[in-house]
Parts: sequence; structure tokens; C-alpha cells
Amino acid sequence: MVTRGGGKRLPLVLGLAAVAGIAAGVAVVYVREGGRGNQAATAVSDCAGAVKAAAALAPLAKGEVAAFQVADRPVSLAHLAFQKADGSAATLADFAGKTVLLNLWATWCVPCRKEMPALDRLAEAEGGTDFAVVPVSIDTQDPGKPKAFLGEIGVKALPLYVDPSTKIFSALKGEAMAVGLPTTVLIDGKGCALGVVSGPAEWDSADAKALIAAARNGA
Repeated sequence: MVTRGGGKRLPLVLGLAAVAGIAAGVAVVYVREGGRGNQAATAVSDCAGAVKAAAALAPLAKGEVAAFQVADRPVSLAHLAFQKADGSAATLADFAGKTVLLNLWATWCVPCRKEMPALDRLAEAEGGTDFAVVPVSIDTQDPGKPKAFLGEIGVKALPLYVDPSTKIFSALKGEAMAVGLPTTVLIDGKGCALGVVSGPAEWDSADAKALIAAARNGA
């Protein structure tokens, strides 16, 4: 058929197919979002302010922490789970009210092993009621290796947390926040991501401490 304007009119069957395709796309979005539940949606909305706080950290992403990438959208990480040294369960929600430096590492990761002493010195110098370093090993084989390694380097302040399931890494990867090890995420007191560093950093350097201090003041 030809319309008055001279253009061709789509056959009815194609028109219906297009409508059906749009409806199907909406259905997929609805199912994915709906599956997260109201609790997840509320958690993300609580992180709206974190994006502004993250932007304020951008000028401090320099020197030893030049690789720090500020969060540009609200992401709640409070649900991320791992295990304590005694095997009991823990989540980042347990650190509510504290600025957290979450570090994912493994004993087979050479850069991870290299930066661990700096994380320990940072935890010893800055850890307290409003800040915590949370290193989570994702070793999947010998469960004794992470503890043995921390013992070898003589850590003084770092706790032992593990996730042999590696689900915590997969969760961060799903948020486009993890591509390899080490991965370190700065998180505010509500469990909201402020930014991430992919790769090692000198975490007890003046540059890192300035970045963390700014995050603590805004948490």
C-alpha cells in the first residue's frame, strides 16, 4: 500500500511484530529489575549521594593512586559476602558507619602479595571506629594458604577474610568494577562504592591517605 505522502505503509503483520518485540523487551527489563526486589532498589537509591561524594575525590586521584576511578553511578555493595577466619559469615553491611577499603587478593597473585604490607601498614595507622581495611582472599584451593601468607609477612593489623567461592569477585565484575587482581574498592559508611583501583597501589602513601581521609570526612 502507498500512503498519501507517497511512503510505503508497513504490513499489519510487521507492525504487530514490532509491537510484540517492544513488549518483550519491556518484559525482560521488568523481570531483571523486579527480581532484585525493593530492598536492593532502596539500597541503590541510598547511594545517590555517593556519586557526588565520589566526584569530589577525583582531584585526589593522583600520584600513587592515580589509577583510582571514581564511581559515576550509585552502586550498593553492602550485600557482598565473605567468611571470617573462623568460618562464620560476614558482609560489608557489618561495617556500616565505616569507610571501607575492600581489597580482593589471592596468594598466587604476585602484585597482591607485593602490596599487602602497605595495606597492613595502612590498617595499623588508620584503622579505627570510622575506617577499616577489608582484605578478602579468593584463593580456591588450599584454604590454609592465605593465613600462612599473612603469617609469613608478619601482618599486624589486617584481619583474615576469605571467599573460596569467588562470588564476591563475580559480583564486582558484574558491576564492571573488577577485571583482575588485585581489585580495591573504596566504600562509604552506607556500603556505597566511591571508586575503584584495578591493580596494585601504595596504600600507605601520602597520596592514598589523603584520598581515604577525604572519603572518611564525607562518609
